[in-house]
Amino acid sequence: MRRKKLNREVSIEALQKAIFNLHGCKSKWVESVPIKEIFEGETVWEGVVQIFDLIDHPTAKRCYTWSHELEASKERRFFAVLHQGPIDSPQVAIKATIVQEFRKTLKKAKGG
Repeated sequence: MRRKKLNREVSIEALQKAIFNLHGCKSKWVESVPIKEIFEGETVWEGVVQIFDLIDHPTAKRCYTWSHELEASKERRFFAVLHQGPIDSPQVAIKATIVQEFRKTLKKAKGG
């Protein structure tokens, strides 16, 4: 599993724009939480998750956001995971995203 690290911080405004683009609602920044996710003794993700309260979202009141630079590019990938269902903390949001990305990688490797 390759390690994802937040290469450099992006502005709160850029993350709010990502929340709006992905979930169609405005947001208010709450706090920053450093996360280090370790699997089988190796760091698989390390960075800062920004927590936002959502304004007028139909099903969620909170969102966990972060971004990272894409390999061999100056482009960034933004994540905005809603606080709902089993996602109840920034740590769980990171874990769920890692699992989802791993499954995508497996599917591609199997030709799917």
